[in-house]
Amino acid sequence: MEMGNMKGLLVLMVLIGVNMGRGEAQLVENFYSGTCPNVESIVQQVVSTKFAQTFVTVPATLRLFFHDCFVEGCDASVLIASPNGDAEKDADDNISLAGDGFDTVIKAKQAVEAQCPGIVSCADILALAARDVVVLAGGSAFNVEMGRRDGLISQASRVKGNLPEPTAHLDELNSMFSRNNLTQLDMIALSGAHTVGFSHCNRVANRIYSFTPSNPVDPTLDSAYAQQLMASCPRDVDPSIAIDMDPTTPKTFDNVYYQNLVANKGLFTSDQDLFTDSQSQPTVLDFANNPGAFNAAFGNAMRKLGRVGVKTGSAGEIRRDCTAFNS
Repeated sequence: MEMGNMKGLLVLMVLIGVNMGRGEAQLVENFYSGTCPNVESIVQQVVSTKFAQTFVTVPATLRLFFHDCFVEGCDASVLIASPNGDAEKDADDNISLAGDGFDTVIKAKQAVEAQCPGIVSCADILALAARDVVVLAGGSAFNVEMGRRDGLISQASRVKGNLPEPTAHLDELNSMFSRNNLTQLDMIALSGAHTVGFSHCNRVANRIYSFTPSNPVDPTLDSAYAQQLMASCPRDVDPSIAIDMDPTTPKTFDNVYYQNLVANKGLFTSDQDLFTDSQSQPTVLDFANNPGAFNAAFGNAMRKLGRVGVKTGSAGEIRRDCTAFNS
């Protein structure tokens, strides 16, 4: 081999090495084929059992995955419990994460540990569980890449500003998602997880009671839907009362969320703005009319979300207990 070619090869190898060090390139679908070949079926069985007990398993696990990945990357940092109440899960933006999501991952980890101790990360188990709940609720299957390691940092103080607010508009959403290597198309597809979500009255009160002094009800809200929300969420209701984000098919993972946006029945400003804004409206219309296009885009976006800020190789650790660092 000539010296010039040899140099070029070395440079190429160094570049590949640099890219691998950032994590993304090291996630692969069959990461555990030699060390824990049944991991997907073990997790799937636990998730199915939990799903049979409560549908909340679906939105709770999906939201847990999203909240985990957008703070410190997909590293299961959101699962850590701190006796001082200062871990990631204790932050204001995470207090409303439903316990059923945590329980799903913890139980799946215990089942995996029984067969493959110390091998599979909590971060990978959360990624698998997030896919499994989508399928159980009627969504399309997609392959999950694995090889993540569990993070060593979980602090409530590091959450603020990293998760989208219900009042966010398109430009704010796009800038937050692009920081995580996700496009506007990915963001609109991932918002479709709200087809099975629920929220709480305090998150929507401003749209039905105090939008502006001249317009107490948000004018972009369908009037019949606004009345329905007022009935579910009277002025002084307990703020923890839950309301479905998809009033039409709340327990099916489908494209009806986008049809609701077209009908001005988006629960949050951050939902409705996807249809109101001319930049994103064509994608919403496409997903509303074409379930296949939505399902394909959602699966692709979930795989990309699963690569955000991952720790691989010798970074992080493989936690024995998802709620505590090994040390």
